[in-house]
Parts: sequence; structure tokens; C-alpha cells
Amino acid sequence: MQSQDFTPGWEPVHVGFEGAAFVIGGIHPWAHAARWQSVSPEPIVVPHPAHRHERHRAWIYDIVLEKKSVRFAAAELSNGVWGFYVPHHAAT
Repeated sequence: MQSQDFTPGWEPVHVGFEGAAFVIGGIHPWAHAARWQSVSPEPIVVPHPAHRHERHRAWIYDIVLEKKSVRFAAAELSNGVWGFYVPHHAAT
């Protein structure tokens, strides 16, 4: 994988240990991990938020609750440390 090759249109929103509390679009992803619905069998490629030269494969998921839904991509960046990304339009 070339260092410049990544999937455009995704913004990092969180890096932290598995299970850490944070919110995307009003939903705490780890609190609803059983509801992650895979969107595609193919991953996207994202840069590590702190080490932009590193590339990681991230899978896209939806979480749909009664009145909310959110789409995000998640990648295990190192052992137990996860990065979460949202589509560019959702990050603003």
C-alpha cells in the first residue's frame, strides 16, 4: 500500500482504547457494539490521525436505533486502540 493511497472523504473523530466512552452523532458506538451493521465487505483505507504516513484498513458500519442512526468507519490502529472516522460531511 503506497503511503499516499487512502480513501478520500473520511475524517477522524476519535482514537482511544476499545470500549472508551465517546459519541458519534449522538450515539456511543461501544455501548451499541452488538448493533454495528456492516455496510460493505470491502474496507476503506484511512490515515492514522496522529501518524499521517501510516495507512489502516477500516470497515464501514451503521448503527440504527429507534430515533437515531449513524454511519462510521472503525479500524484497530494498534492492539486495543481504535480509530473512528465519519464521512467528511458528517464531521462538520
